[in-house]
Amino acid sequence: MRLNPHHPPFDLFALTTAYYLTGRYTEAIATAKEFLSRSPNYVGPHLYLALSYVSQWAAQQNLDAQTLEQALAAAQRVLALNESDPLGHVPLGYVYLWQKQYEQSIAELERSITLASDVIWGYVFLAETLSRVGKPEEALGMIEQALRRKPAIVDHHLVYVGAAYYFAGRPEEAVTSLRQYLNRYPNILSAHLTLAAVYSELGKEAEARAEAAEVLRLNPKFSLEVHKEREPIKDPATLERHIVALRKAGLK
Repeated sequence: MRLNPHHPPFDLFALTTAYYLTGRYTEAIATAKEFLSRSPNYVGPHLYLALSYVSQWAAQQNLDAQTLEQALAAAQRVLALNESDPLGHVPLGYVYLWQKQYEQSIAELERSITLASDVIWGYVFLAETLSRVGKPEEALGMIEQALRRKPAIVDHHLVYVGAAYYFAGRPEEAVTSLRQYLNRYPNILSAHLTLAAVYSELGKEAEARAEAAEVLRLNPKFSLEVHKEREPIKDPATLERHIVALRKAGLK
């Protein structure tokens, strides 16, 4: 892009994707918006815009109370452009999860699977929601379905696989999935956060503190209080267990 100031707009989409996959959500949002200023009716940037807003919210990279509303608007725009796009229902389902509208989240993600049963993303995001609402066995069923399918982006689904194993009480499998994921995507805060909780509950104090240090490397202002408020775990006892594990790992 530096070499060619008249580069095609799809270079911006590639850059948006790269920023999202490396956890640089603020840059992903800005780049997606630049693309959409040129080509407002292209679905892909709206999709990454929605996911980046949610990830930015979850990682506490943005304290703006309107962040999830911006995510919702981007997700709804995807479906306005193409309601039959199975991937279009994924970001909407993910936004609904973080808005703690659990039934709406499940409905959208089930719709995604109905429209494209061979695409991995509906299964892993549905597993994410089912894990948070206290249905670990159903979540693992979705993970089994996902693992039978070839992902479009190598290993990116493993962050959701690891979380599902964590909530299902299968910590060793959670560690395996999350470590494999982090070998490829080392700067994703949510993966380090889940792994810190897993290690903490396993009694591996040194490893838990190392993962907590990674969380603080990625966001020195990370707050456990804010995380407790935002984290969409439905059951209060499960949420408290999660917070206790993170506090034990050294987060505050």
